[in-house]
Amino acid sequence: MVARRLLLVGEGNFSFAAALSEVQGPGTSLIATCPQEATALAGDLVFQENLRRLREQGAEVRFGVDCTQLADAFAADGWKFDCIYFNFPHCGRKAGVAKNRELLARFFQSCADVLAERGEVHVALCRGQGGTPADCPRREWHNSWQVVAMAAGGGLILSNVHPFSSDLVPGYKCTGYSLPFEESHSMICRVRLDDHWLSFSVPEALVGKINRGFLETNSSHPVRTINEKLIAKLSKTFSLQRLKCPAPLLPEKGCDSDIAWSSDSPSASFWIVPQKEKIPHSELLAGETACDMEDFLVSFSRLCLQRDPEWNGKLETQKRIQSPAKFHLRPSLLVYAQDVIQGPYFLPGSLHILSGPVFRKCLISPFMLPAFHETLFIHGFNKKMSDSCLQLFLEHLKCSLQGLLTQRLPDGPELSSSLTFKPQKNKKDYMICVKPHNFGPDEIVGLVIGSVITSVTSHLYKDLDFVFASVNLDLLVMLVWGIPDWRILWTFDERFLDHFIPGKVEPFKTFSLYPPSYVHDVSFWLDEEIGFDEVEFHTVARAVSQDMITSIQLLNRFQHPQTGRVSLCYRLTYQTCDRALSHQQAVMIQNRFRNEIQQSLHVTVR
Repeated sequence: MVARRLLLVGEGNFSFAAALSEVQGPGTSLIATCPQEATALAGDLVFQENLRRLREQGAEVRFGVDCTQLADAFAADGWKFDCIYFNFPHCGRKAGVAKNRELLARFFQSCADVLAERGEVHVALCRGQGGTPADCPRREWHNSWQVVAMAAGGGLILSNVHPFSSDLVPGYKCTGYSLPFEESHSMICRVRLDDHWLSFSVPEALVGKINRGFLETNSSHPVRTINEKLIAKLSKTFSLQRLKCPAPLLPEKGCDSDIAWSSDSPSASFWIVPQKEKIPHSELLAGETACDMEDFLVSFSRLCLQRDPEWNGKLETQKRIQSPAKFHLRPSLLVYAQDVIQGPYFLPGSLHILSGPVFRKCLISPFMLPAFHETLFIHGFNKKMSDSCLQLFLEHLKCSLQGLLTQRLPDGPELSSSLTFKPQKNKKDYMICVKPHNFGPDEIVGLVIGSVITSVTSHLYKDLDFVFASVNLDLLVMLVWGIPDWRILWTFDERFLDHFIPGKVEPFKTFSLYPPSYVHDVSFWLDEEIGFDEVEFHTVARAVSQDMITSIQLLNRFQHPQTGRVSLCYRLTYQTCDRALSHQQAVMIQNRFRNEIQQSLHVTVR
């Protein structure tokens, strides 16, 4: 049994501490504290009785403890507490709202010094004081204690709200992890090219989104769960060939970097300029791989999908060549489709499957993802049976996706009926669209979760027709589990995965309630010669804020009547979904963003 340490601060007559000590199981260590010295309570008979009860339970009592300086009180012990309680904090007498806010803020900051990694802070407040939507009656924000904002200063988030009940003991529950905002640190990845390593810095907008292993065999992430469910449904009709996904680097030349996953959304590639390093001979002989992203770049145009000795000897493209100097991260797995068809193990009639993460620069919105997981289905069939085979595949893909989407609403098949294959201009290709019901903002009328390409030919198989289908697994997960924010899929908070129980699909419940939002505007003059790239503007915002910006809105475009210079004004909304964000931190990020766009985009901030 893991020992738990509980800390109570600001106790008055220790009645709550005494009651709590008597309901704790074995292995729990409880320390009750108060700001007064023992002599100030010597004449209080209720205190004396509660002190006796506490000592009978083996609890420790400390006097003269300042709840805003907890590190000083427990530094010598080096203790970290699993739960810290503060019931009905108040500065005393007729202290105003501002002073009590300051008390809360300093208390939460102090908690961060002595809170365990998965620790909790429980605070009980009077009705209306918190300033959250759960308060009844709810005060105006400026007249409340603003508990969520005060907790953010200590790196804590509001996770749950309960009415206070002395019978149930826990009362109001404010849960948080110590996850304050920090500037992102450079992350280095390596990819193997023949007898060299290519090392590169991960783009700042993608830090925390490379090498996460969500699709690995030992992963319990819902992205893997939904992928396996989809593949299992299709396996009932088709013979499957699952392929290993290569490293995400593509060379500058020879690949179509303009492959757009969704034709109606602007996007661009993340470009990489790696450093080349010779692999030691001993490491080559041992076949060591020091990085999960290890794989072989075999030519200017493609990455190797298989590692078969015979194939390596047969293919002309396996000849060693001078490595290109510039690469980009793959925007879609569709770049590998022709490689699969031309590979030595392609089986006509089988369904070939490739799954992995893809990356793209895109505008900031709740359903546009700079990094997501994609599954690509590749199917080749006899031209003489083309129509029937194509219809069979499309029907089973649609039924499989409908089956996954209806899990969330067992009594409402209408969600599945809103899944459509929208024909494109060439009348051969399709976008897989879902119209969400009771999900996301009202303005979301349809989500593109995939694409189907039938306008495919191959010089190697002239008697075959082909169909490629790609599915955005992250958007599919959001629809199935009702997850309103894509950012939560990439959280490092362990409570996210705790929600997903094998064999069950239940609507997702967020663990960060009522996160505060902060609005800041920025206006700037454009450089007439360089122009303005809005996708790059959004990408800089992602990188600087570490995905803490949820919305960017163009407020105004102004052209000076005399000089002709153009000025743009944007409104940025800051809000997090899995960590704390204070007003001061939002201001700090905004200032850094203003500096960064001047350097990166060559604009002049007003």
